[in-house]
Amino acid sequence: MNPAQHTAAVAAEAAGFVATVKAADLSAPVPTCPGWTLADLTRHVGSVHRWFTELLRQRVQQPPTSRDVDLRLPKERAGLPDWLAVSAAEAAEVFAATDLDAPMWAWGVDQHARFWVRRMLFETLVHRADAELALGITPHIERPLAVDGVDEFLTNLPFASSFAPLTAQLRAPDRTIRFSCTDGDGDWLVGLRPDGFALIADDADDSGARAADAAVRGTAEDLLLLLYGRLDRRGDAFDLRGDQDLLTLWFTHSAF
Repeated sequence: MNPAQHTAAVAAEAAGFVATVKAADLSAPVPTCPGWTLADLTRHVGSVHRWFTELLRQRVQQPPTSRDVDLRLPKERAGLPDWLAVSAAEAAEVFAATDLDAPMWAWGVDQHARFWVRRMLFETLVHRADAELALGITPHIERPLAVDGVDEFLTNLPFASSFAPLTAQLRAPDRTIRFSCTDGDGDWLVGLRPDGFALIADDADDSGARAADAAVRGTAEDLLLLLYGRLDRRGDAFDLRGDQDLLTLWFTHSAF
């Protein structure tokens, strides 16, 4: 997916989120975000939109020293869905006015403005799924979007230790884990070293270009939700192979 597709998808995911929670009881718990209600979840997503939008407005070139931003939260909880819709609309305006290929500080690999649009997309998408799961709705994620989300997650996770400290413990003596889609293209090889971990360039095909120490296979949609901790790897949706202790290490320490 390209930046233009990401901007359109942010709007679509935000609209889907708003539609899901607008008629719901916002005091309902969100099991996939323990301790949160739908109100908390909505407030979080809108806050992320406003924070990322401010970073883009400022075209920050170094890590910000403050996360203060005018959230303009509604006085009543019932106003949160509409407030989120406004947050998304403001983000869309800033996207349209921004050169998304412009150099910009980001905590991940891609040091360009487009990083923040892509990150906002998957933050919104995963929490849209959280809202649906809380209401007993099975989430659906279009396959190209899910593939892009898996790639975005695995590409940036090695740089997330400042807010996901357990990732600093993803260390092993030169071990590999392969994540593969069962519903089409999509294959990622992660290498764990004594000093860290990262995606490894790999030309895997149906015959397997390189054997991995452990492997996880599932649809793109299920892999994305699994990586974000929204599905259990021991469920029927996944085919787990190889070193199960290595997989336990990964899933215990890769919480985002």
